[in-house]
Amino acid sequence: MAAMIVPVTIALAESENVPVEIRIVGTVEPSSRVEIKSMVAGQITNVGFTEGADVKQDDLLFEIDQRPYQEALRQAEAAVERDRAQLRQSEAALQKDTVQSKNADIDAQRYDALLKGKLVSEQQRLQYTSAADAAREALATDHAAIDTARATLNVEQVAIDKAKLDLSYCQIKAPISGRTGNLLVHAGNLVKANDVPLVVINRVNPVFVSFNAPERHLDEIRRLSATHRLPVHVIPHGTSADHETSADKEHGMLTLIDNTVDAQTGTIHLKGTFDNAHRLLWPGQFVDVVLQLGSTQNATVIPAQAVQAGQKGQFVYVVKKDETVEPRVVSIARTIEDKVLIDTGVKAGETVVTDGQMMLFPGAHVKVVPAAKGQGTGL
Repeated sequence: MAAMIVPVTIALAESENVPVEIRIVGTVEPSSRVEIKSMVAGQITNVGFTEGADVKQDDLLFEIDQRPYQEALRQAEAAVERDRAQLRQSEAALQKDTVQSKNADIDAQRYDALLKGKLVSEQQRLQYTSAADAAREALATDHAAIDTARATLNVEQVAIDKAKLDLSYCQIKAPISGRTGNLLVHAGNLVKANDVPLVVINRVNPVFVSFNAPERHLDEIRRLSATHRLPVHVIPHGTSADHETSADKEHGMLTLIDNTVDAQTGTIHLKGTFDNAHRLLWPGQFVDVVLQLGSTQNATVIPAQAVQAGQKGQFVYVVKKDETVEPRVVSIARTIEDKVLIDTGVKAGETVVTDGQMMLFPGAHVKVVPAAKGQGTGL
């Protein structure tokens, strides 16, 4: 009776340079986030953008009713003109009183001399001396009035500057380029100064991806980061590793290693920066992060479906030259997508069974059949 021949599909154990990677779930963050608020109170008269659209820095977002602030500016300017007129009047009075004071001093000195010659009475001299003193007091009063006028003018000039600043705040412009979110306050509503946000702008070119890596990788990450920037790839969360393609990935660089290990979770916070030119990444989105730490040279790699679980641990069926199989216990270093890296048990160039293992036993004869559609043989 002929021995039963078991149909199987096979794959070749290959030697490859396999990247050393850490796979973690991360979160997309905008590179900049600004809550737009009004700096002045008033009614919104115009919304200058479409919610959810991109805006550039200095684009007009909102307009606040300018009329109260224009009136405040006119009043401040009028007060400045009034104070300037008062200052001019005080300066003119000073000039007049300066001349009078000089004349009064001359008269007082003349009467002092006449009194010494007993040509005038003491009463006459006191009259002119008192007039000179009064003139000097008038000068002091004029100087005080000028100082007061100048101080008042400075205050009113500050009021003009404040009115102009408030008027400029009536036009709210985008402080950064980015994408607007939901419009939170519509035209016609009254807003308070520095109250609720009117809209939020997120900068999505570039974006950050935040993730936490196990503490045991910290030394290696720091060592490698000291010599070059580590590449980071992200894949939309939920994409199967068996189906992910390069088109699903966004490529960036590690740009932040936090300065503290989280003692509660035993992880270190990391951040990657991505250009996000095609807008595949969105703030708040969960993504699968792949941080590359180098590569393992000449690693023995076989398809993951070749590995079976047995009483002695994980094993594979190896196809020998006489078309029989033998089970081999294997030690797996790690899994990369749909492949496993073998430490011991299989060598590069050997053939392993990837499908049909349920019918196999040690020494069973096999017949190689084509792999099912969508399943590669590796040959």
